[in-house]
Amino acid sequence: MTENRVAIVTGGARGIGLAVARALAQHGLAVVIGDIDETEARRAAEAIRTTGGRAISRRTDVSAATDAGALVDAALGEFGRLDCAVNNAGINLPAAPLMEIDDEAWDHLFAVNVNGVRNCMRAELRHMLGVGKGAIVNVSSTLGLVAGKNSAAYVASKHAIVGLTKAAALDYASTGIRINAVCPGPVKTRMASVFLRDDPASFEAIRAAMPNGRFIEVDEVAAAVVWLCSPGAGGLLGHALTVDGGWTAV
Repeated sequence: MTENRVAIVTGGARGIGLAVARALAQHGLAVVIGDIDETEARRAAEAIRTTGGRAISRRTDVSAATDAGALVDAALGEFGRLDCAVNNAGINLPAAPLMEIDDEAWDHLFAVNVNGVRNCMRAELRHMLGVGKGAIVNVSSTLGLVAGKNSAAYVASKHAIVGLTKAAALDYASTGIRINAVCPGPVKTRMASVFLRDDPASFEAIRAAMPNGRFIEVDEVAAAVVWLCSPGAGGLLGHALTVDGGWTAV
């Protein structure tokens, strides 16, 4: 990758986001970590700097458009440019069928998972359109391509991210900005542990159904995101790249 490139990673304090931030830094990019957990975001940035990378952090609630804009401003203020953005921040709900999900929980999940991606893309695009280039990667899920039991809100939100990615990619296809999505399969993260706690039978059934016999590692997802951000993925536009060990191929 070209030296001096700069990337934003939302939800970068843990899990997939942290793995992505580390991988981008290892490839020479400066990283701006946005996360609602300010303490963990600061620790993540400090850890990257300790290994010789360039990183800063900022508390970011992606459901607030002002926070999304401030994150982009932080990247520009610290590093003077923004080349890539990975919109990874997201939440899940305890496993439950549709009729047991209350309105407040549903609305909050959509505010973070869907509106959060929209807010971030709009802030990122304002800058990228001015310079005529950029790469945006939205983190969806294989549950943005297929469905699963007891996860209606999450499934609907992740499908929305894929649709939003495809539509926005077409909107800006001629501007030099590439917008794609990555769709991880079952990954070993803290969020996944919530589902394991609430519905262990379904979780075990998912693991057993994995063609490769195991869950996906966060570093494997990060490698795909790094590639989508790179010039090597220049031909991809509006693509939803699955990293799922063959789970959706069955």
